[in-house]
Amino acid sequence: MTHLTRQELQQTHCFINGAWMGAGQQLPVHNPATGQLIARVPRCDGTQARTAIEAAHAAGTGWAATPAGQRARLLRRWFELIVAHTEELAQILTEEMGKPLAEARAEIGYGAAYVEWFAEEARRIHGDVIESGRPGSTFVVVKRPVGVVAAITPWNFPCAMLARKLAPALAAGCTVVAKPAEQTPLSALALARLAELAGVPAGVINVVTGDPVAIGAQLCANPLVRKISFTGSTHVGKLLIRQSADTVKRLSMELGGNAPFIVFDDADLDLAVTGAMHSKFRNAGQTCVCANRIYVQAGVYDRFLEKFVARVRALTVGNGLEAVDIGPLIDARAVAKAALHVRDAVDQGARVLVGGGAHALGGNFFAPTVLADVRADMLITREETFGPVAPVIRFESESEVLAQSNDSDFGLAGYFYSADPARVARVAQALECGMVGINTGLISSEVAPFGGIKQSGYGREGSHYGIDDYLSIKSLCHGDLN
Repeated sequence: MTHLTRQELQQTHCFINGAWMGAGQQLPVHNPATGQLIARVPRCDGTQARTAIEAAHAAGTGWAATPAGQRARLLRRWFELIVAHTEELAQILTEEMGKPLAEARAEIGYGAAYVEWFAEEARRIHGDVIESGRPGSTFVVVKRPVGVVAAITPWNFPCAMLARKLAPALAAGCTVVAKPAEQTPLSALALARLAELAGVPAGVINVVTGDPVAIGAQLCANPLVRKISFTGSTHVGKLLIRQSADTVKRLSMELGGNAPFIVFDDADLDLAVTGAMHSKFRNAGQTCVCANRIYVQAGVYDRFLEKFVARVRALTVGNGLEAVDIGPLIDARAVAKAALHVRDAVDQGARVLVGGGAHALGGNFFAPTVLADVRADMLITREETFGPVAPVIRFESESEVLAQSNDSDFGLAGYFYSADPARVARVAQALECGMVGINTGLISSEVAPFGGIKQSGYGREGSHYGIDDYLSIKSLCHGDLN
């Protein structure tokens, strides 16, 4: 198996129709930990996006006709190459996004797991035979690939989010035009290079970097694009929905979150604290399923805070290429938003127990923070912070905390800790979100459906449900069988 060095894997051209291409203007990519310029990639616009769409469309017929077993073997080969290049991919990811290397390695494994899963699912696209109720006729239901897919991915998980979209699309027989976030294009280009090495045909995967407005407008307006899969903010998701209306595209939207994390007084507190650390501080709090509102019942409120603060104080902050727990936030705007949420809460009576502002390292580093005595009317409980700030809210009763937890426009993830089986059954059903962690802060897996409700979007990624968003159902009525 060919093994690429880090330098060979880090591509600085967009990938269209099996060729690495430049553009007139370039987009700088910086390391958020140091501010250092890492690379420059093409600043593509609608023209290059249209070329990529046409290439994907031209490749679509042949790819859809490729036997499922052959698609599965190519995906399996791609998976093996991703795993073999884990260290090189993790280095690229940490430099462009900032997360600690250990987390970057875990993300590469997480993304690869989706490629492996959907390599297997490619062989399991089943239809149905339905008796019509009329003599001499029957219905056969088949599933066909939707066509060209636009995959628009965020900066916080630049490898895993793209793999989670590309793998089911390719398994279903679709071709893809991918638009990675401007801050983190290198991971996407590296994945495309490995897919090329695996033997994925030209035009099946295309990656365009650059102007999000111009590229997004082309992806939404072009009738050759049959589906858009987007992970990102609810604001941008709504814009894509509106722009796609005229061409009536299939849409999968994985949007913002505001996850409640509930600790009942019968919970195992050590387990709850560990879960809160995983959910709140992984990726410096820059995850869509992050615990954004931590509710703790009055009977264990002080004990939880004591244990939680001790764990947070022990976190180390620094460049993700070093042995640290927390890397930088993605940019200065992210730092400003976290600071605003802390300042608003403190002005209204919240207490800072640890952290509370920019880290001594300066730049994009923010100190891991715990706020006590937070109330439901504060800004930090209404908006997604996307930073390492943990607001802790005291509650008295189950009915009270459920009302507060569900009082949100968002419904992506929720978490709760309880040792009472009856309460577990009640609360799991009552929380208004697409995913619930019960006595755990880690809920993501390739084997389970990932997605939300309300303004957190629609559609599911992962599991055997995840391939359905890339397939159209076609009904064949067979008559005159007698």
